[in-house]
Amino acid sequence: MADGPVTIADVAAAAGVSVATVSKVINDRYGVAEQTSARVREVIEQLGYTSSLVAQSLRSRRSNVIGVIASDIEPFNAELLKGAARGLRGTGYDLIVFSDCGRYEDQAGWEQRSLARVSALTDGSVLVTPSSVDVTSSRPLVAVDHNVRSTSLPTVDSDNLSGGATATEYLIGLGHRRIGFLAGRRDLESSRLRQQGYRRALETAGIPFDENLVRVGGYRAESAHTAARELLDRDDRPTAIFAANDTSGIETIAAASELGLSVPEDLSVVGFDNVPESALSEPPLTTVDQSVERMGFEAVRMVLSLIDDPAQDVRQVTLPTRLVERGSCRRLTEHA
Repeated sequence: MADGPVTIADVAAAAGVSVATVSKVINDRYGVAEQTSARVREVIEQLGYTSSLVAQSLRSRRSNVIGVIASDIEPFNAELLKGAARGLRGTGYDLIVFSDCGRYEDQAGWEQRSLARVSALTDGSVLVTPSSVDVTSSRPLVAVDHNVRSTSLPTVDSDNLSGGATATEYLIGLGHRRIGFLAGRRDLESSRLRQQGYRRALETAGIPFDENLVRVGGYRAESAHTAARELLDRDDRPTAIFAANDTSGIETIAAASELGLSVPEDLSVVGFDNVPESALSEPPLTTVDQSVERMGFEAVRMVLSLIDDPAQDVRQVTLPTRLVERGSCRRLTEHA
């Protein structure tokens, strides 16, 4: 055997089986005879595969690792990871982050593929903004910002309905009546509720809903920028825009600048999230704080609780929101 770390191929060769068979044993998949499975586990021990998380899991059925699975690492997820790390301090658990870097974000089932790849390394996982509710796992699993359809997974989110209404009410209070909305991903409950809050605030104020003032930004920079340009290119452009996340709000400010519009003199903008980047934009973005870091904290704590007691009832944690006023909004003047 060559010098260096023991590989799955070394285990397969020593056990007289295929790499696929070793993989099945490691991942607790069906189709391997018990005698063969025992032989593979014995070889793993004999070859000194003790530094491997997989080997540790095979011996003890515990890895003391919690996973966070996200399609990409962008501002929202980065803040969530800070909270997840804080939630695990002092627990004896490590944190592993798995992301396909947006490669499969628009493909159904990316969550299940990701879980399959990390399941042998973790005792439980946090799944961020899933596109599917049909996700299964033999280990505890908690969803953050879950899918718009009903789900049996434990979930952590914010009070998106109240937050959407608060953002819109704030703009109405500044005298705005033509308020555009950049929606998030159509498949997420957060996007649906934020738009519902936007519409509810308009209705309460007696302002007719105008579907021409709504575009889908999708929570992503490129699509949000395009959507904001479409709204601001109109002859009857809105005087204010509520963007369903901070990335979309920041892109709205950029799109306005490209069109020669000044924020907040010509356009007021409110975002949603309160990620650090929102305070660093020019001007700083007024936004709805949804305690993203705390969402990560609560999610890993829920996973740990489910590890200790898998039979407990499914729960949902909903965190409050609050408006953070900065420099991207101003009162509408009479000539605007």
